[in-house]
Amino acid sequence: MTSVALTVNGSRCEADVEPRQLLVYFLRDRLGLKGTNVGCDTTSCGACTVLVDDESVKSCTVFAVQADGSEVTTVEGLARGDALHPVQQAFHEQHALQCGYCTPGFVLATVSLLKENPNPSETEIREGLEGNLCRCTGYHNIVKAVQAAARAGA
Repeated sequence: MTSVALTVNGSRCEADVEPRQLLVYFLRDRLGLKGTNVGCDTTSCGACTVLVDDESVKSCTVFAVQADGSEVTTVEGLARGDALHPVQQAFHEQHALQCGYCTPGFVLATVSLLKENPNPSETEIREGLEGNLCRCTGYHNIVKAVQAAARAGA
């Protein structure tokens, strides 16, 4: 076992973990944060995307020990009380989800994208989110949601 200390959604967390435990399973199984989904375990789908020190990361390919000392944000950490984060609000308003399985990953990847590029073109949005897959929406409303979030100053 290896000791880790990290901040998850603003709360300090210290735990002993197996050195090979993936961050996604640490978040889901140890901390109960079920918004981070496991889709493929191979970085192909992006359902497990979280922010590590404000960078978009696929948590199925990061060991929990690699996040030691970091600040991790999951989809549960975006809203402030009853107020959705502007990206979450845009996804809701633009109907940018259907089954919702991929949505947390898309939302966090969008937060990271808009931090790097606050006013992306449609091409930049599609390229910026190409590591996240959705089997339901066809992406049109996802792109619209990112554009709406950008206009809202997310």
